[in-house]
Amino acid sequence: MTLSQAEFAFVSQLVRREASIVLAPGKEYLVEARLIPVARSVGAPNVSEFLADLQRRPNPQNQRKIIDALTTNETSWFRDREPFSALTDVVLPELVKSRSATRKIRIWSAASSSGQEAYSLAITLQENLPPGWSYEIMGTDISTEMVKRAETGEYSQVEVNRGLPAQQLVQYFERAGAHWRISQQLRRNVSFKLMNLTAPFPAMQPFDVIFLRNVLIYFDVATKRSVLQNMAKVLRPDGWLFLGAAETTIGIDDNYERVAAGRTSAYRARTGAPAGAARRG
Repeated sequence: MTLSQAEFAFVSQLVRREASIVLAPGKEYLVEARLIPVARSVGAPNVSEFLADLQRRPNPQNQRKIIDALTTNETSWFRDREPFSALTDVVLPELVKSRSATRKIRIWSAASSSGQEAYSLAITLQENLPPGWSYEIMGTDISTEMVKRAETGEYSQVEVNRGLPAQQLVQYFERAGAHWRISQQLRRNVSFKLMNLTAPFPAMQPFDVIFLRNVLIYFDVATKRSVLQNMAKVLRPDGWLFLGAAETTIGIDDNYERVAAGRTSAYRARTGAPAGAARRG
């Protein structure tokens, strides 16, 4: 059975309210498919009964399960490759010059899913920073399940086969039964936390690079603008912002400018952008 219009509206409003994700009409089949396992996990006979009970008796835990289920968690190692090449060939050489006093780099993987992007960034820095340098990588996601998975640092053979070169698998992972576990060499530099990018940001130290990739496409224009403004507050004035290939700040926030970065592009503060808390927003 497919979701009724009222059921789809209820789920859409919940996801929009809690995660600012827009579910357009036509996604009923996707929503139902994602919620079938959730309904079963709580003992409901089907999705309709699950949603009906949730409307009668609001349950924050079950609402969170819906958010987790409908959050897209498509990811892989070194996804799309070009942003990582740009980091290696363009961004890091510049940062090594400008951060010579501190010898430290901070990067935020702002939608880290199950951790592959954050750990890919760690591998990149591990292999390309000069001796004596340190780095911190913070991964955040709106899904509690994904944050827990990322923290474990364990991946199946199928997962490590998605974009991870064999040499780096051997060097940075160890066997854990049928799975592979990230080495302590990388884990000590990477942390994960639950975070909703559309809510006010907690206090954070500024970042040199932010990967905000394949996230804005799920938001309306007003939400995109708000997220970009908040990103500006924690991105260093000479920092780099990487978006997904289908995303842009153009027409949304003119305080950013798109710049070439190897074979891809990134975003930086436009010269003359307002200073202060919203210097890029």
